[in-house]
Amino acid sequence: MQEHPNKKMDGSASELHDSDAAHLASLGYESEFRRDMSPWANFSLGFTYLSPVVGVYTLFAYALAQGGPPMIWSLIICGLGQLLVALVFSEIVAQFPVAGGVYPWARRLWGRKYAWMTGWVYLIALFVTIASVVYGAGPFLAEVLGFEVSVDSTILCAIVILALSTIINFLGTKVLAAAAIIGFTAEIIGALAVGFWLLFTQRHHSLDVLFDSFGAQGGHSYFYAFAGAGLIGIFLYFGFEACGDVAEEVPNPGALIPKAMRRTIYIGGAAAVFVSLALVLSIADIPAVIAGKDVTPVDTILTNAFGNVGAKIVMGIVLISFLSCAISLQAAASRLAYSYGRDDMIVGSRYLKKFSPARHIPPYSLLLAAFVPAIIVLGSKVSTDALTKIISFASLGIYIGFQMVVLAALRARLKGWKPSGKYQLGKWGLPINIGALVYGIIAMINMCWPRTPDAAWYDNYIVLVSGIVVVAAGLLYMMIHRSYGHSKMPYNDAIPKKYISHQNNDRSM
Repeated sequence: MQEHPNKKMDGSASELHDSDAAHLASLGYESEFRRDMSPWANFSLGFTYLSPVVGVYTLFAYALAQGGPPMIWSLIICGLGQLLVALVFSEIVAQFPVAGGVYPWARRLWGRKYAWMTGWVYLIALFVTIASVVYGAGPFLAEVLGFEVSVDSTILCAIVILALSTIINFLGTKVLAAAAIIGFTAEIIGALAVGFWLLFTQRHHSLDVLFDSFGAQGGHSYFYAFAGAGLIGIFLYFGFEACGDVAEEVPNPGALIPKAMRRTIYIGGAAAVFVSLALVLSIADIPAVIAGKDVTPVDTILTNAFGNVGAKIVMGIVLISFLSCAISLQAAASRLAYSYGRDDMIVGSRYLKKFSPARHIPPYSLLLAAFVPAIIVLGSKVSTDALTKIISFASLGIYIGFQMVVLAALRARLKGWKPSGKYQLGKWGLPINIGALVYGIIAMINMCWPRTPDAAWYDNYIVLVSGIVVVAAGLLYMMIHRSYGHSKMPYNDAIPKKYISHQNNDRSM
């Protein structure tokens, strides 16, 4: 029988803590965080970041209009693709359980410049994702409170949600863990309760409908329509990496975080598929959604199923999901900013690396993860369209950050890296790594693919353009400030020294 990881080291919590501290010290760090986050809370953090309710409720109408009911299969395809990425990340975090996620992982697998750019792209993506989540929650809060939904009320409610998220994060790891568990519980109960109620009381179709496109492809091939609908799956399956962002707050992270990452994909994906299935089978007039006559099918279904009062209760549960998602995103962004600051890798490092001994959190990094999203949300007052353009980068940026780590891992394997953590893929490591990279490239091409031929070129290619702007800004920053060279912390140490030339060491690549 496999020994439970928490019972290793003779079952002594103190010895386990010493082991974790020794492992981190061998990587060059002495953590200031407290390991107060349980395995259940760590999984809940990843789940609420992934947030199947938020993802499905936000993009369901778009996906159904693009590809009809078969769009549900994209959730399974994308889930399998991102599972490959999660497996690669699991090996990395098991060997390098350092706060900050993709930045320290890229640093150990490749080098300082590469890690800096990986962290830059991912941090910007997290900031705009936080903004998009709280802004998306704004209309729900306004409606629950009885306000008229407008730009002003949406902005006000979004700022309120962002402030509440920040306060919860400021209360420390234990409160963050409790909030994640509460968010997970509310979301999973809400998803199951709503899903089963719809299936029992509002079902209008049999399972055969999942293979009927209802002509959603129009004059194109169905592959084109399915690719567009597949964006719901692409946008949904990230969040599992947040389990690793807080690696210094979890006991026995090398064994427990890989499990949490995989469970996030399994359970989050299953919940998303179930909710989508219930919604598809509960729509009375699918052609009306595809034709654009019913642009809010989720609202229509919930109102029909629960009435106005019941629909507000469901929206309250959805609001909890949005808040939990924002909390988890903010926690991930603050740990990444702290990791940057601790390694003196960016302007303002002396503030970003400051740590509160009382709360055991990085206060200035948390404030940054609140201030930047707030500015983005307030920008919608000037131009809602500008906000849309900024947020267009969110998912692409996260995928770029993911795939930079996946590419770094593949390069390291080919140069002799042998994962040595508590979780290893063994002989499957290389094919899984290649599969994760292939999936990620296909997903990014799909995100950038122009789908509005009548729009101006910069709108038609807005996702690609926004990605280029962020990467170019990062490269310009690197040329001007060169902060990536300030840190003396270890880098490129995953690859055996015999594979590293002196030239590569000199270039820090």
